[in-house]
This record gives sequence, C-alpha cells and structure tokens, in this order.
Amino acid sequence: MSKKILVTGGAGFIGSHLVDRLVDESNSVSILDNLEPQVHGGKIPEHANANAEYIIGDVTNKEDVQKALQDAEVVFHLAAQVGVGQSMYDIARYTKDNAFGTALLLDTIINGNFPVKKIIVASSMSVYGEGAYECENCGIVYPKLRNKEQLKQNEWEMRCPSCGKPARPAPTNEEKPLHPTSVYAISKKTQEELALNVGKAYSIPVVALRYFNVYGPRQSLGNPYTGVAAIFSSRIKNNNQPIIFEDGMQSRDFIHVSDIVEANMLAMKNSNADYDYFNVGTGKAVTVKQIAEILIKLNGKNLSVLIENKFRDGDIRHCFADISKIRRKLSFEPKVDFESGMKSLVSWSQDASATDRVEQALGELKERGLLER
Repeated sequence: MSKKILVTGGAGFIGSHLVDRLVDESNSVSILDNLEPQVHGGKIPEHANANAEYIIGDVTNKEDVQKALQDAEVVFHLAAQVGVGQSMYDIARYTKDNAFGTALLLDTIINGNFPVKKIIVASSMSVYGEGAYECENCGIVYPKLRNKEQLKQNEWEMRCPSCGKPARPAPTNEEKPLHPTSVYAISKKTQEELALNVGKAYSIPVVALRYFNVYGPRQSLGNPYTGVAAIFSSRIKNNNQPIIFEDGMQSRDFIHVSDIVEANMLAMKNSNADYDYFNVGTGKAVTVKQIAEILIKLNGKNLSVLIENKFRDGDIRHCFADISKIRRKLSFEPKVDFESGMKSLVSWSQDASATDRVEQALGELKERGLLER
C-alpha cells in the first residue's frame, strides 16, 4: 500500500537512494533539503528523482517544516551536517542543524495537525565513541578515548581501562554505553534520544538507525568532511596520495548505501522496529589502510598510501557492528560484499566531479590545534 512520505535531506547521498526506492515502490515522496553548498553547491543534483516533490528549505525553519509535513504519514529524518572534524570548530552550525533541526521537526509534528504515523531517524555509530574491546583478564570492556601521552608515543592500540593490558576489538552491540567524542557525535546522540523520547510520549512509533561507515555512488567527492572512502577517492582521482592518520590499522565497518536503504525500508514496514534503535553495518572490520589500497588498485593508479603517524583529537581506534539485533528483529542481512561495493563506488566515480580539498581541511584542523603529532 502506497504512502505519503517525507524525506528530510532527500537530495543527499543516502537520502537520494532512499527516495529512489520509495518511488519505485509507488509511494508519494516529498523532499525537504536546503541543498547544502558544501555538498550540493546550492543546486539540485543530477541524480535527483524526477518523480519526487522537492521543497527547497531548511529543517531549522518552521514554515519550511510545516510545508513539508503536509499529509506526510511517514518521515525519514536524514537531514544533518556531517563531519566529525569540522564539527569541532563549527559547533553552533552542527548543533543547530542536527539537534535543533530535529527538535523543531518533532515540535511541529506534535503541535500541528499532521498525520505522521512513523518516524525513522538516521543516527550514527559515532554515538558509541570507541567500540567494544575484549581483555584476556577482564572480558568485554568499554574504554574511552586514548590519552594524548599514549598517542604521542605512537602507541595506537587500545588498553584495558581496568588492568592496562592490550585489548582486542570486539563487535559493538546496541547496549554498549554511549561516549560520543565529537560535537557531531553528540548531536547525533541528541537526535535519536529526542526522537525516541517524544515518540514514546505521543505514541508515534520512532526507529533510530545507527549507521556505520556508509559508502557508495553519489557520495560527495568534493566534501573533505564526508566518509573516508569518498575522501580517498577524491585524492586518488586527482593523483594525490591518500593521507592516513595514525598507522592505518584503525578499523571500521563499511556498509554499502543500498544496504542502508534496505534497513530503512524494513524499519518502515516492520512494527518490530518501533521505539527501538539498531546498528546498521556488516559486522565485519576493515582497516583504513585497506580501504586506501583497494581504491588505488581499482582506480589503476600508481600511488602509495601516505601514513603520517599524526592523530586527531577525538578519533577512535576500532568500531565495528554487532548486527545480531537487527537480524533477529527485522531479518536484515547486508547483501553487498566489500569488494563489489568498492567496485560500484569506483565505477560511478569515474565520471563524477572530484575537487580535492583535503589539504585545506587538514590546514583548518591544524590551525585550531586539532591535528597533532
């Protein structure tokens, strides 16, 4: 049965793929997007679905939100500023767009005469801070950030917070304590907590999906604060070495955008998801160095990886998803293997514009004392 659906941030990387799927399933889709200059240059992107309605506006503007919510039965809230490093010096903008934007959306829904029956919020693995670890003495432990003294000695791996012995990365499940380590992460934690709290109070089913590292076609190659796969792709396309912090052995869980879309669809259709939060990843860890090397190979470039042994304040070492909960409750199973997903990214990127602004972004971090040796 078709629905009237609003997707905030629907012109963006993940949002546009979700819109395509919703339209393909005969839903009536509206998009609220401010066409963020850093991502879209203020223009509707070429990949925009012609069968969706576009409302050029902002989630922090009440009139825009009211207009977008007309007749909406389901809201996918994806609109957000994205970028861990940038959030540490663009604090007000990230907090306004991510936290206040979510608050205004919820406020408008509950105080207006809108027929919203479900809200799905895009959260992030960044809410965890460091992932889970296993110590041979203490079992599963949840360390916080490594201290600067350790990092300045190029001692990158995590130690047990109880006994100080080396700790191995373990899958991170949803019950891990949340210790966000950046303004961006704090804003995403605030988004999901606001939505779940208000949803429960007003009996509007809410689902928070904690995306791990999303990659794939349409990811902005000109935004130096987006995902690492896109940042590396931009460098490589411009014949520049991918720059890696620490020793490159830090690991993440990389999930293809099509699998993220599938998780969103399952969350919309399945009442088992209501009032709950879920990891959306693959359950497999890949090192940052591996990502860079694979992209160099697939692009056919004769480049090496530049490992500078520098570190950024707030960076975590390892985090990959335990996806047993979303498997059990929503029957979610990631379908795109890592190699196939990387090939799809590289194939798309051949004709995509890629302005390399990484050096500029690193300069801004260094100027503010957020990038250290």
